[in-house]
Amino acid sequence: MAIINGIIHHIDKKPDGSPSVLHLSDQPLGTTQAADNLVADLNAAYNAKPGKAWGLFHEESGAYPLSGWLKEYIGATRWFREFSQNAAEHLQRLFDESSLASGGHLLIVHYKMGMTDYLLVAVLHYTDGVTINDSLQAVPVRYLDLSQLHMAARINLTEWHYNPESRQYISFLKAKGGRKATDYFREFIGCQEGVDAPSETRTLLKAFSDFLEQEDLAEDVAKQKTRALVDYASSQAKLGEPITLEELSGLIGEDQPCAFFDFIRDKDYGLSSEIPPDKRTLNQFKRFTGRAEGLSISFESHLLGSSVEYDQGRDALVIRNLPTQLKDQLKRSVGS
Repeated sequence: MAIINGIIHHIDKKPDGSPSVLHLSDQPLGTTQAADNLVADLNAAYNAKPGKAWGLFHEESGAYPLSGWLKEYIGATRWFREFSQNAAEHLQRLFDESSLASGGHLLIVHYKMGMTDYLLVAVLHYTDGVTINDSLQAVPVRYLDLSQLHMAARINLTEWHYNPESRQYISFLKAKGGRKATDYFREFIGCQEGVDAPSETRTLLKAFSDFLEQEDLAEDVAKQKTRALVDYASSQAKLGEPITLEELSGLIGEDQPCAFFDFIRDKDYGLSSEIPPDKRTLNQFKRFTGRAEGLSISFESHLLGSSVEYDQGRDALVIRNLPTQLKDQLKRSVGS
């Protein structure tokens, strides 16, 4: 990771409802080990957060000016410090309009990872703690608590520039306590949801299940491919990167690297070539499988307790919402 530009401003907002005070920094984020560690730790904390949304900018307007300023910065017609100060002033106005806003340190950093440029924007807060000084005495200390990160967004500048039709070049944290808690930050970024990550991930997993069923693979082979998919998707989620269907297809089919990709395309699942992974959905994905004397059963773990019930006392499975194709076969069999 290479930091290209970075800066921290401070918006001091008291809980008494008085207007906030903006403290603008004239100094960029230094090229120090501490700065590198901060950005790396912030990225790790951001990637670990569940429930992120993926989207795109609203059309530039007076209400959503950030994308225009950012475009000018990328095009070298606006200095980074000027861009960041305009952004801080805009966020301050939104803070003052919201009774839920509590201020904080606004970090804006442009960095490069591999061949991709990113802009990471986050509001950081301090937490009081205790440390031991050189005299071996307990003394109070304030530190940035990244575990309490609630307002952050990351913009894939490379994707935005080279693929402006993309609907997932921005990722941002979604509030646990309802959208209103961070609506002002979302308005500040000027973004809208373009991709439903949980839905896209569920569709991918459904396509994968259909693919395994069509291939009629041995149980150990199916488990191996499932493990490969989950490991890859979880790794991408940890890195904050999308699942690339072609890459995934190659991982789960070394002998036929295009088989899964072609299956998805031919069946028209409506998936894009890159999918934002949803960690909760991935964690729920586990298949129960078993075969015995002409009987083959396979289903995803999240169906247990809803569409599938296990009666341990009777050693039986109760299956609801049967697939239409199977139901038609059974009806024909009973009628013959």
